[in-house]
Amino acid sequence: MTRKDPLARKTPSTTKRMILMLLGVLVIFGGVFAVKAIMGKGMNDFFDNMPQPAAAVTDWTAKQEDWIDAQQAVGTFVAINGTDVTTEAGGVVRSLSIDVGKPVKAGTVLAQLNTANELAVLKSLEASSKLASVQRDRWQALARDKLVSQAEAEERSTVAATSLAQVEAQRALIAQKTIRAPFDGVLGIRRINLGQYLNPGDPIVSLQALDPIYLDFTLPEQRVGQVLPGAKIRATVDALPGQVFEGEVTAVEPQVDPATRNFKVQATLANGEYNLRPGAFAHVGFDTGDARKVVVVPQTAISFNPYGNAVYVIQEVQRAEGEKDMQGKPLTGKKLIVRQRFVKTGATRGDLIAVTEGLKPGERVATSGLLKLRNDAEVTVNNKVQPVTEAQPKPENR
Repeated sequence: MTRKDPLARKTPSTTKRMILMLLGVLVIFGGVFAVKAIMGKGMNDFFDNMPQPAAAVTDWTAKQEDWIDAQQAVGTFVAINGTDVTTEAGGVVRSLSIDVGKPVKAGTVLAQLNTANELAVLKSLEASSKLASVQRDRWQALARDKLVSQAEAEERSTVAATSLAQVEAQRALIAQKTIRAPFDGVLGIRRINLGQYLNPGDPIVSLQALDPIYLDFTLPEQRVGQVLPGAKIRATVDALPGQVFEGEVTAVEPQVDPATRNFKVQATLANGEYNLRPGAFAHVGFDTGDARKVVVVPQTAISFNPYGNAVYVIQEVQRAEGEKDMQGKPLTGKKLIVRQRFVKTGATRGDLIAVTEGLKPGERVATSGLLKLRNDAEVTVNNKVQPVTEAQPKPENR
């Protein structure tokens, strides 16, 4: 008899066990994935069919108002007269009468330069002029008596006139060394000191005429003819919040700047308290045209997008049959939903904006919570805070 190899008997048994193990692993993992897929599908179905809570919004009923077209611009205040006071003649500062920051009248002495040398020269010229005048009179008398020629008499007259002109020139030079205010205004900070030597043209102190004051601003060429002398303007400055300064257009530049296609307008404003200063920035408002009817809504109701502005219109609809709340209780009756609508907008005034197309008076729009809204989303209305229609709104601190 031949003996069987024991290894040959074990090989089929080991292979079978490996196959059964792999099948077991596949069954287990397959079951796990199947259970997970079933649970995921059930969870997705639950969330897909779960009722969404109503979003809380504020609303506004679009209404029609009569608006006058209001335009805005930015400008700069300019002194009617403003300059750095300087000197025409050089010299050493002998005295100062500059009251910094105070108003002065035209002709007030601000500084005096040393004139000792000029005065000495003036005395010499005056003496020479006096002698030339005496000689002129004498030679004219001799000429009348035919004792000297008329030409010699005229020569003496010329010398006398030249001497007198030299005297007047010297007096003018001395007067130039007395620096006076050229017009009424307010002094700035002085830039010189006693004993300092001034060259002709060196600035001494700033002088600005502040009442009244000019306001210069520019408008695009499309506004030519809409702003005329006599038109009323309103100006505000950031340094004085809440204050509005009124003025009147006094000049309109007759030409349009070819570089910017804008033209300049100048208005004049009263400034008795010196609140407005040259060089300050100002916001300018003015009205153009006649009143027109517009549909207005709060600016917060507009969703501004690159592809177009839109509003969410609130509508009342009947609930669908079988609709339930978050707890699964059935709901009946009507509900409020929102639907997005694209609109065209126009000018703004205070909190409001004009809608030129896409909305009718009487339609309700959502004014807050727009980011959480979508088409046909249910909403609830809570109107504790409402916008105002004032051109200069003043909200309360909360």
